Amino acid sequence: MRPLLLIFIILPILEMWLLITVGSEIGALPTIGLVFLTAIVGLVLLHRQGLSTLMRAQQKMQVGELPAREMAEGVFLAAGGTLLLTPGFITDALGFACLVPGLRQLLLGWLLRHVVIQGRSYQAGSHRPPGGHDIIEGEFSRDQREPHKRNLDKK
Repeated sequence: MRPLLLIFIILPILEMWLLITVGSEIGALPTIGLVFLTAIVGLVLLHRQGLSTLMRAQQKMQVGELPAREMAEGVFLAAGGTLLLTPGFITDALGFACLVPGLRQLLLGWLLRHVVIQGRSYQAGSHRPPGGHDIIEGEFSRDQREPHKRNLDKK
């Protein structure tokens, strides 16, 4: 209950206080401009980091590895993008922490030390794909006889 209290009540109050304080120092329009600027920079950073993470995940899947770290990075990227689009300087700082590669790696390392990830992996070219179904190898040839004769052969 306390994390929800922090997120939904205390954080917006702190954001409003900080926006009002910054606005009284530099003016309303520059403050609004800063909020827009952080959103634009965040979207550009999200796009670049997202593509990079997606490429690494695809490479891991091609060799049969579970892209657990890349999936966790994807969650951080989505959270960071959401935080950067939320007006406020505190959420912007948290969003940038999720998007900047060095800071994200520190946060991700902490998370992976405290969370257990389970999954199955397989080797490319093996006979056990994900899902565990067997692959039966064989040959196939089409019977060239007329369709009605094939039905008679079965009786």
